[in-house]
Amino acid sequence: MQEAIILLALLGAMSGGETLHLILLPATGNVAENSPPGTSVHKFSVKLSASLSPVIPGFPQIINSNPLTEAFRVNWLSGTYFEVVTTGMEQLDFETGPNIFDLQIYVKDEVGVTDLQVLTVQVTDVNEPPQFQGNLAEGLYLYIVERANPGFIYQVEAFDPEDTSRNIPLSYFLISPPKSFRMSANGTLFSTTELDFEAGHRSFHLIVEVRDSGGLKASTELQVNIVNLNDEVPRFTSPTRVYTILEELSPGTIVANITAEDPDDEGFPSHLLYSITTVSKYFMINQLTGTIQVAQRIDRDAGELRQNPTISLEVLVKDRPYGGQENRIQITFIVEDVNDNPATCQKFTFSIMVPERTAKGTLLLDLNKFCFDDDSEAPNNRFNFTMPSGVGSGSRFLQDPAGSGKIVLIGDLDYENPSNLAAGNKYTVIIQVQDVAPPYYKNNVYVYILTSPENEFPLIFDRPSYVFDVSERRPARTRVGQVRATDKDLPQSSLVYSISTGGASLQYPNVFWINPKTGELQLVTKVDYETTPIYILRIQATNNEDTSSVTVTVNILEENDEKPICTPNSYFLALPVDLKVGTNIQNFKLTCTDLDSSPRSFRYSIGPETKTAERDVVVETIQMNTIFDGEAIDPVTGETYEFNSKTGARKWKDPLTQMPKWKESSHQGAAPRRVTAGEGMGSLRSANREEDELSGKAWAEDAGLGSRNEGGKLGNPKNRNPAFMNRASPKPHPGK
Repeated sequence: MQEAIILLALLGAMSGGETLHLILLPATGNVAENSPPGTSVHKFSVKLSASLSPVIPGFPQIINSNPLTEAFRVNWLSGTYFEVVTTGMEQLDFETGPNIFDLQIYVKDEVGVTDLQVLTVQVTDVNEPPQFQGNLAEGLYLYIVERANPGFIYQVEAFDPEDTSRNIPLSYFLISPPKSFRMSANGTLFSTTELDFEAGHRSFHLIVEVRDSGGLKASTELQVNIVNLNDEVPRFTSPTRVYTILEELSPGTIVANITAEDPDDEGFPSHLLYSITTVSKYFMINQLTGTIQVAQRIDRDAGELRQNPTISLEVLVKDRPYGGQENRIQITFIVEDVNDNPATCQKFTFSIMVPERTAKGTLLLDLNKFCFDDDSEAPNNRFNFTMPSGVGSGSRFLQDPAGSGKIVLIGDLDYENPSNLAAGNKYTVIIQVQDVAPPYYKNNVYVYILTSPENEFPLIFDRPSYVFDVSERRPARTRVGQVRATDKDLPQSSLVYSISTGGASLQYPNVFWINPKTGELQLVTKVDYETTPIYILRIQATNNEDTSSVTVTVNILEENDEKPICTPNSYFLALPVDLKVGTNIQNFKLTCTDLDSSPRSFRYSIGPETKTAERDVVVETIQMNTIFDGEAIDPVTGETYEFNSKTGARKWKDPLTQMPKWKESSHQGAAPRRVTAGEGMGSLRSANREEDELSGKAWAEDAGLGSRNEGGKLGNPKNRNPAFMNRASPKPHPGK
């Protein structure tokens, strides 16, 4: 209250002396406990300020309460009149809840002038009727045994909400009581006579009334049931003891109806209680009606039922929950198999690899090893297989015998067969495994048969042997020839060619190279007929399965590519000035040979250089370099030669000027011969062009030729170095 006065003073200070007032507040209002929503508590009005500014919509309102409550609100009546009413959101109970509430009512107009007043609400007590509690308030069923001695049956209790300490006594009455019952003032129910069930005293409907000191009352009902005192056991009236049922019945399906009667009950079996005494997970019984229902799935094909399809139960019937009379019977259920499992297989897709040469009649797959039916009894657990189907499979595969599931090869699986190639050597066989009993469940089985190729055909070359010719003038990388091997087996695998033996020389371990993919044979280096005229190679072809070899003979074609070799290559002659014409000079004879030409084809010429002096001067003949300023074609050999237009000197034009310069020992006069493969090449002839370029002049200078004495004469041969007197140059004679 003090807080409200402080807040009111603050709001008055804020109003600046404006006169906005809540009329009839502060005040005290009363409301009865348990009042319904909308009950009026207090009415008041609002006096507007001098400005006559209207109250803001939503005001006045309760802005605070002590204690906090939502049991009240402000309603607008008309104009500036309002009232406080109950909301029904909280029950106003005088006995259990707060009895006084301080409500702060706040008002505000549109110019901001406010007022705050307090309404004190007192909850008044109202005399409430007594109440029955718990199940008794809704009515109660009571049971007493027939022929029981008269006396106490039940103690009825109620309470008065006004008497929280329960010190004020209440009065109890039976309304229109039967002669067999009475009730004391404190609520005790008694039987006055011995009740006989068979005499028709089976149940009684009693109305109990309770009153407080103010005369307020309440009532409830009691149903007194007379329980028959059984002196005879119930008798089962259902004749069946063995029941045949199907497996897989839905839970809740009634499979048996057990009935019984009680001689003491005069044809009212509904009072009997049924139960199953044996432990069973498959069945349940309605304890009032005796109907037996399926409790869970009954699978004849699994667990203990697969071996023993019988289920035995003991049914107990009682005339009361505890004590009394009871009886028992044994009943048996025989579970029959139904075709509820389709024929199935461990897998429905099979992949088989069959060699192409597999004999007809071969068993490829026996589906009986993989397929089964879980049903427990015939014919439900029997199945067969339909005729195989599948594009292209009918002429190749058969089920033999029909329906057996044994797939047998009856056709040709030759991998190279065009019709099989068209099918990709892959076949799909579709078979259905199906029950022989209704509803004929079936499943598709897919068999994928792939033909695996076998090595039927050898790897062979298209010729028994090969002979290739190649000119000795051909450079490296020249194509010599090509070998080709084939294998009729499919799918074809790539071939790899290689030289297994042959094709070697002293200078080169490999004179030939073969393309491993195409089989093309090429030169690694130039060959020389005069050294090795024939090469015998062994070419090998290999794939993933086979290896085959073939002999390749390479004939080196002879070409006029060798220069004559003369002995001596250079010689010093001293000619007397008076030597007669036609005289052999010191019996000098020039001997020349050519590895690839007959001596009869040689042409000799002299390129002299003479120097004269006084009588005692000798003439020297020395080998000089000749300049060849023309070319012509030899009519015999067709080869090109060079000539000197002044002296007539000739030499073959060298076609191998671009070949490497080989250093090798000379084989002058050696006749060419053929060698076998692997024997190797002979020593190559000398071809050192740098030494061949040594001129006669330079040779003469090395030998001391042309050195003159003090008199200007040529030096005497005796004064020359004898090591240079008869030195042979490795250079062949340039002319033929």
